[in-house]
Amino acid sequence: MKKPGISGFLSHFSGWEYPNTFCPGLTGYFVTFHPFGPSWPEAGKEENHIEINQGYEILKSVTFDNGRGFALGCDEAAPSPFVTWQFTETENGQKDYYWGHYHSNGQIAEKDFAKRVSDYKELFGVHEHTGGHEQAEYYRYYSTQRPVDLGTFPKPPGNAPVEIINFDERRMVEGGTMRAWGELAYLKPLTEKQMEDYELRPAPGNPDRAARPSITAQLKEAARRAEPPKEPDKAKHNKSREDR
Repeated sequence: MKKPGISGFLSHFSGWEYPNTFCPGLTGYFVTFHPFGPSWPEAGKEENHIEINQGYEILKSVTFDNGRGFALGCDEAAPSPFVTWQFTETENGQKDYYWGHYHSNGQIAEKDFAKRVSDYKELFGVHEHTGGHEQAEYYRYYSTQRPVDLGTFPKPPGNAPVEIINFDERRMVEGGTMRAWGELAYLKPLTEKQMEDYELRPAPGNPDRAARPSITAQLKEAARRAEPPKEPDKAKHNKSREDR
């Protein structure tokens, strides 16, 4: 049985609900997805933004209220032209992709995407994040020295991790600001000692760190406080005595 190619897969999303716009310089189509099916004039007003990860164009994605999500990508030049990824969305809107499932068949990739979204919703009880739905507050920590396993992370009473993610390898996260083997999410913040004992690094966007000054600012402030008080200028002091 002949497998559907790229054109057949993309035609599955054609029509007034999913307008396909050819992008000059690319050997394929950019697919704009609209969950409520706007008319073509409304869709034409929106800015077409192509997101690429490892050479795959992101055709569509779903983000949950805990900052996690799944994406479906396509690269017709790749040996496996379709992929579904899980991702974590950082505070600046960037996505860290991991756990890729690669497929040669577009319809199978679409089913895998739908299943991963559905299974994750059922497992963690999360909702799809929309503009009118406030994002839930989670405290995320990265395991920078080792994969997450038994005995490698804190489990404070009443604050066990609600999610544990091991990456395929030690990889860059948070827009390339650190390298990590995995990630944990808690409903309450960890203490500095708990992070230090297990060599965890907090995500910059954690609710308890948003108002904190940067590490550079903290070091500058500490150095300023450590400086001895300056002695009064003797020349100015003598001059003031002469004036009297």
